[in-house]
Amino acid sequence: MKSSVEVLEDNKVKVYVEVEEAEFDKDIDKAFKLLAKEVNLPGFRAGKVPRKVLEARVGLGPAREQALRDAVPEYLSRAVNENDVDLIATPEVEITDGEESGPVEFEATCQVRPIITVSGYDALRVELPGVEVGDTDITEAQEAELARDASLSDVDRPAQTGDFVVIDMTALRDDEEVLGLNTEDWSYEIGQGWVTDDFDEHLVGVSAGDTIEFKATPKGTEDEADFTVKVQTVQSRELPELTDEWVDENVGEFDTVEAWTENLRETLAERKLSTARQQAGTALNDALAELVEIEVPEPMVAADLNQRVQGTIQQFQAQGIDFEQWMQATGQDPESFVEGMRGQSEQAVKVDLALRAIAVAENIDVTDDELEREYARMAMQYSQKAKEIRRAYEQNDAVSELIGQISKSKAFDVLVHSATYVDEDGNEIDSDSLIGHTHGEHDHDEHEPEATDTEATEDDD
Repeated sequence: MKSSVEVLEDNKVKVYVEVEEAEFDKDIDKAFKLLAKEVNLPGFRAGKVPRKVLEARVGLGPAREQALRDAVPEYLSRAVNENDVDLIATPEVEITDGEESGPVEFEATCQVRPIITVSGYDALRVELPGVEVGDTDITEAQEAELARDASLSDVDRPAQTGDFVVIDMTALRDDEEVLGLNTEDWSYEIGQGWVTDDFDEHLVGVSAGDTIEFKATPKGTEDEADFTVKVQTVQSRELPELTDEWVDENVGEFDTVEAWTENLRETLAERKLSTARQQAGTALNDALAELVEIEVPEPMVAADLNQRVQGTIQQFQAQGIDFEQWMQATGQDPESFVEGMRGQSEQAVKVDLALRAIAVAENIDVTDDELEREYARMAMQYSQKAKEIRRAYEQNDAVSELIGQISKSKAFDVLVHSATYVDEDGNEIDSDSLIGHTHGEHDHDEHEPEATDTEATEDDD
C-alpha cells in the first residue's frame, strides 16, 4: 500500500491511497470466506466452499464489493497513522479506481484538528479565593460555634436580618390553601431565604403585632399566592460569652480561648488553601481558553458534547434515577438539556487546542518510559496487566491519542508553575504553598495543580 497527503484549506487534508492488486486480492479472498458461510452447496460443508467454486457460481463482483467495504476503512486507518493525520471527524471517502478490477485507489477528505498558537500562556494571572485567615474569619467561626449554645430573647424593635420572628402564616391560591405554607407559631430566622425569593424582604422592618399581606411566588412553583403573615414576636439571638470555661465545656480537646483560636486559624488556613487548590484548575482552564481566538471545529464540540451527555446519563443510572422522568420534572427537553452543555464543550475544545499548542511551543516530548508508566498506572486503576492495556491501545490505534493526553498534562504543568495567582483583592498568593507539589506528568484526565484534573475532553479508554 502507498499513501500520500495533500494539505487543503479550512483544516482539511486529502489522503491518497493506492493498494496493489496482489495485496487487495487477499481482501477478496477474505470476502469469499465470509460468503462461503452464507452459501449452501451440495457436497460441501457450511463455510468450506472453495473460492474457485464460489467465484464460478456467484462471480467475482459480490466478493470484490464486500472487500471494498471491509478493507478500505482499514487501509485508510493505516494511511492516517502512517502520515500522522489527526482526524476529528469521519472522512469522506471516494474510490477512484479498482471498483471492477485491478489495483484499488481511493482518496479521503479528512477534517483535522487545527494547529494553533497561543500568546501569553506563560504569563496567566488567575484569581482565586483568598487563603489568608483574618480576624473576621476567626470571629465568624467562633460565633457559628457559640450559636449552638445561643438563647433567644424578645426585642422591642423592628426585625433585622439575623433576627428570629415567631409568625402565623397563611398562603392561598384561588382561595385554596397552598400545601405546606399554612402554619402557626413558626420560628423563622430572617435571612434563610426560604418560602419565596422576596420573603425575607417583607419581614425586615416588621414589629411584634404587625400583620403583613403580599403576593409572591412560592419556591418550586410557578404561580403566585396571597400571603398573610402575623408577627407574634421579634427575637434576637444572644450568644454566650466566649471564655476559657465555655471552651473547656463545649469544644472538645481545647480548654482555653487561645488554644482554640490558634487551632481555628490553622484549620481555616488549610480549608481556604484547599478551596483555592480545587478552583485553580478550572480558573487556569478558563484563563487559557480566553487566549484561543479561533472558532472551534464543530466536530470536536459535538464529540465532547456527546461524551458529556452520555456521562451524565450514566451517572443518573448509577444513582437509580430515571433520566427521562428527571427531565420532565425539571421542565427540560432533550434538545435544551444538550444545548445547555454546549458552552462547556466549546471551552473544553479550546483548552485541548491550547494545551497541544503549548506542548509544541515548549518542545514537550513523551518518552517511552513515560508511556510505559501510564500503561502501568491504568493497569492498576482497571485491575489489568500493563501489557493488556498497551495491546488494547495498539489494536485500536489509540497510542498517539494517549501520547497527546500525556503531553497535554505536561503542558498544563507548565501553566501551573508559570501562572501568577491572586486573591479577590489582587494580593498575590504564594504559588509554592498553593501547588503543594510537582504536578505529575501522568495526571491527565483532568487538570489541577494538585494532581487532579478538570479537563474532560478525552477518555483514556
